Amino acid sequence: MLPRAVLVQRPTEWSELLARHGTLEQVRFFLRGREIDPARIEQRHHTFLGHRHHVLAAIPGDWRRASVTRDDLERFLFEPDDIVVVLGQDGLVANVAKYLDSQPLIGLNPEPERNAGILVSHPPEAAPDLLRDVAAGRATLQHRTMAHATLDDGQQLRALNEIFVGHRSHQSARYTLHVAARSERQSSSGLIFATGTGATGWAKSINGQLAEPLTLPAASDRALAYFAREPWTSPASGSSLSSGRLNEDEIARVTCELPDGATAFGDGIEADALSIDWGQTLAIGVAPRALALVR
Repeated sequence: MLPRAVLVQRPTEWSELLARHGTLEQVRFFLRGREIDPARIEQRHHTFLGHRHHVLAAIPGDWRRASVTRDDLERFLFEPDDIVVVLGQDGLVANVAKYLDSQPLIGLNPEPERNAGILVSHPPEAAPDLLRDVAAGRATLQHRTMAHATLDDGQQLRALNEIFVGHRSHQSARYTLHVAARSERQSSSGLIFATGTGATGWAKSINGQLAEPLTLPAASDRALAYFAREPWTSPASGSSLSSGRLNEDEIARVTCELPDGATAFGDGIEADALSIDWGQTLAIGVAPRALALVR
């Protein structure tokens, strides 16, 4: 069967404003009222549409194709032979990664002047060659490690950058952390379990504040780094397990001790979270599957 190309995007700022305000003139009035040039935002919108048209035209005519926005990802069914094309920011790759099962992902950067391009490292103009290379099996794939969390009732979560575990409002959380043969009751602003991809973001910021920073994993290392945010040492809580590394065969367990429960979510998407009741245990480790990113 011929492959299916799946284009993943998010609405442009102009599209979102138009959906909110209803008419072009209302959008322009809204932006001018905030001293923002509407022509600049509208031009970025049309530039993006031009890139989108180019990418769609690059898909061979006999291939199947589909298009999905970020908000519809959880309802979209990816197929095993899909070639996924992300047109947008690096964060959009993280949004889609947890729904994939080893399908190759091509990241295209429509705004290199605005996006870092760590995960969307290719220009849209490269789409024809990249699609042909992936279909022919000659593309170079980088397998980026993901984090995986499983609640004791069977619910699961995956993330490309990091998994956060803590109080729903990010205030102080009480829990017991189990790593290897050690356990410690902690009170902190929450736990972060970061991959090598996430090591360039939130984890890097936390690690830089430590007296003895960790050597963070690389993007393809089968390992995670973990951090307790602002751990509080008291007669009932400690901080000796406030940071460390989990190798591929190691699992950390977090037992909730909050009467109103805790939450766990990946890559900053709080709307897609696991609710953890008092006494429940969450197991976190390296995900069995990695993101196959086309380099």
